[in-house]
This record gives sequence, structure tokens and C-alpha cells, in this order.
Amino acid sequence: MAGSEASDDQKFSLSEVLDPFKLCLSENKEVYLEHYVAGWRGLVKFLNSLGSVFGFISKDAANKVHILVNYLNGENASQYVTVQSMVKYELENELVDLTKRGSHPESGCRTLLRLHRALRWLELFLERLRTGSEDSKTSAMCAESYNESLAQHHPWVVRKAAGMAFCVLPGRPAFLEVMNVGPPEQVVAMLGEALPLISEVYQITEDLYAQRNLLDLP
Repeated sequence: MAGSEASDDQKFSLSEVLDPFKLCLSENKEVYLEHYVAGWRGLVKFLNSLGSVFGFISKDAANKVHILVNYLNGENASQYVTVQSMVKYELENELVDLTKRGSHPESGCRTLLRLHRALRWLELFLERLRTGSEDSKTSAMCAESYNESLAQHHPWVVRKAAGMAFCVLPGRPAFLEVMNVGPPEQVVAMLGEALPLISEVYQITEDLYAQRNLLDLP
């Protein structure tokens, strides 16, 4: 777990996830990439606050966030305001490797898809944390969530390593403490507010990628 010597700006707070996801959707339900990335910064901080256990996911997620930030700040930034505009722009300009890895391994569409898959795992895991009891096994919660989501996209060796990592997870009270928002009931309430927002953003992205046949980008 994060050491007590961690400075305030290093400590994770669940509000760092909740606040950006509150801002993620436009009036017509388009996903603002800037706020999506900000929400993921909070999730990476959450994973890092748990120590090296989730390093295999947090390092990759941080790298993907960095790629998307470069697009947001790049010369074509106006095309990357929303996930919808990004998908449209990259497909129309043939900037996505659709069938095999080629000249666009870091396209916005592919990069976001990797975060999208991981978001589903975290959504499922946090929901189990929210509804679990004090003595619920977080290792089982995490493994079940992983098997329902990310596992199908990982090779055997990664799945094996993940399974071993989950075995050493702390108990549910320790997870709730890491959220840094107050007593357990307050954490549960904030998770209850955050998770529907994350779920809606996930589903809108899922539907968009399904419509464009982008869910299996290499």
C-alpha cells in the first residue's frame, strides 16, 4: 500500500476519477477525450497507490494516456476533441491498422481501445468493492472482474502473472482507505456516484467501436 510518507499530491483520491467522468459527456453524449484522459490519470494513480501489484496494467495505461495527451496537444488537436471525432478523423484518413499491426501502432483508436478494455475491468472490480462485505476477498473480486474483461485480451503468461498478483491483494477495508474520501460508507456512496458515470462512458465507447468494427484492432 502507499506509504504514509507519500505527499498529498501523490496520494490518490477517488474524486480524481469522479470529477473528470462527471465532465466526460457532451449534451449529445459524445465523450470528451480530455476528460476521459484525466479520469484515467486518476485511475493510474489508484493502481500505483496499491504498490507494484498492478504495475503490469498501470505502466501500460500510463503509456496509453501519454500517447493520447500528445494527440490532444498536437497539430491535429481539433480532430481529437471527442472520441467520436477522433474515430471519424482517423478512419477517414486511414490512420488505423484495421487487420494487422502496421504503420499506425499508436493510432488514437487503438490506444483508446486498450484503455477502454481496462476500464471495464476496473468498473467491474470497483462495483464488487462497493457492494462487498468487510471480509469479502478482494483477490476473488479482482480475479473475477479480470476474467470477465481484460483476460480475454491477454496472453497466457500475462494472465498467469495477473492471477498471482491478485493473490496478495489487501482486504477490502484497505482498498476503501486508499480512496482517501473518508469513512467506508462515504467511499461506498462516492463509488455509487462514480460507477454509473464510468459505465455510461464505457457503453457509449463500446457501441461506437462496435458500429465501426473497431473492437478487435490488432
